[in-house]
Amino acid sequence: MSTPAAGVARVRWLAAPTGPGWLEQALAHPLELLIDHAHCERKAAGVALQLMFRYPSDEALAAALSPLAREELEHFEQVLALLGRRGEALRPLAAPPYGAALARLVRRQEPERMLDSFLVAGLIEARSHERMALLAAHSPDPELQELYGELLASEARHFGLYWVLCERRWPRPAVVERLEELACHEAELLARLHPQPRMHS
Repeated sequence: MSTPAAGVARVRWLAAPTGPGWLEQALAHPLELLIDHAHCERKAAGVALQLMFRYPSDEALAAALSPLAREELEHFEQVLALLGRRGEALRPLAAPPYGAALARLVRRQEPERMLDSFLVAGLIEARSHERMALLAAHSPDPELQELYGELLASEARHFGLYWVLCERRWPRPAVVERLEELACHEAELLARLHPQPRMHS
C-alpha cells in the first residue's frame, strides 16, 4: 500500500509514503521532534490501556496490550532520558490535527468500534515506524540515529500486534477493506505539512 523512500522498509499499512518535506522539517528541529516523540510514546501507552479498560472481560486482549503499554512507557522513559542529557525537559506542544482526526473516523457502534480502534492504533504505529526509519537513515546526529534505529523493531511489532488482534476477530477481507479506507484518510491528513515539526505532522 505504500511506496517508500529509498532504503526504507515498505510499510504495507500505509496508503502513501512520507514526503521529503516532513523529513527536511524534522531534521531541522531535532529537539522539538524529540519532545513530540516522548508525548507520542506516552499517548501510545494510554491507547493500549484505554482499550483494556473499554473491554475488561477480554482476557486475550489484556494479555496482548499490557506488555505493549509497558514497552511504550519504557520508550517514553528512554526519550526522556535522552532529552535530559541534552538539557531539555518535557513540555507541552501544540498537537497537530492528526490524532484527533483519526479518532473521529472510529465508528461508535460495536463491534465496528473495536475494529476501527485497532486499525487506527495500528496505522499510527505504522506511520511512526516509517518515520523513525527515515530518521535512523538520515539524521546527522549519531545518538538520534541509534535511538530511532533501536526502536524500529518494536514499532513494527506493535502495528503487527494490532493486525493480529483484528485477524483473530474478523475475516481478513473485512479487515483489509476497512484498513484501506482508513489508510487513505490517514494519508490525506498528512498531505498538508503541519507548520511545526511533529512525528505525525
